[in-house]
Amino acid sequence: MRRVALVTDTNMHLGPDLALELARRDHDLVVGQPADGLIENLEATGASVLAVDGVADLSEPTSIATLVEAALQRFGRIDAACVRTGTIMAGPVLEATTEQLRSQVADNLESVLHVIQAVLPPMLEAGSGQVVIVTSATGEKPAPGAPLYSATRAAANMLIRSTALSVADSGVTLNAIGTNFLDYPNFRAATGSDDPAVRSRYESRVPMKRLGQPEEVAHFCAALLDGTSRFQTGQFFSLSGGWNVS
Repeated sequence: MRRVALVTDTNMHLGPDLALELARRDHDLVVGQPADGLIENLEATGASVLAVDGVADLSEPTSIATLVEAALQRFGRIDAACVRTGTIMAGPVLEATTEQLRSQVADNLESVLHVIQAVLPPMLEAGSGQVVIVTSATGEKPAPGAPLYSATRAAANMLIRSTALSVADSGVTLNAIGTNFLDYPNFRAATGSDDPAVRSRYESRVPMKRLGQPEEVAHFCAALLDGTSRFQTGQFFSLSGGWNVS
């Protein structure tokens, strides 16, 4: 029997590559906000695919709840889920407002709570499941230029890890991954690194001296989701070319 995976936000970042990799690994899929042409590519692998639009804002609890309900109605279960959460806000802490902090809490922390409360119950009832929540590498290493973002991502990582330990004996695993310096449109737009000179400056900050590729992150996450690796939970993994340890 094919496994069933839920992947949100499949129009950018790791989402499209992860969905394709899981399809190749015999998963049927429920995908949110699919990129143009992705559904056809997934179905070409033999996967059954359900696409759900209008669920991009995960700070709204109805978004992830809609995805989970769609998966259960179509397939009757969820074996794996990868959910990318959050929004980036930069700026000096001395100029930050409480409204900005509340916005970052909603986007980066409350969204994770909504995911946990929607995705875990059907897996706990089934006695198995694998979940990866995408936060940020800045949740482990402070980011002085984005203090509210870094702080709320750190809180999200702790929520994920604490929850994972609370269900560790249930057959359900829950891990977090965080990226930085990833070569995808939003990062390039936010940093101006479509300009070769700017890109070179950012690459110089990465110990590996290059930006990461979304498919590299997707392959890492697939190993945490495809049912073959079940002996790690409550972990945060940084995929940032060594930035977190430099």
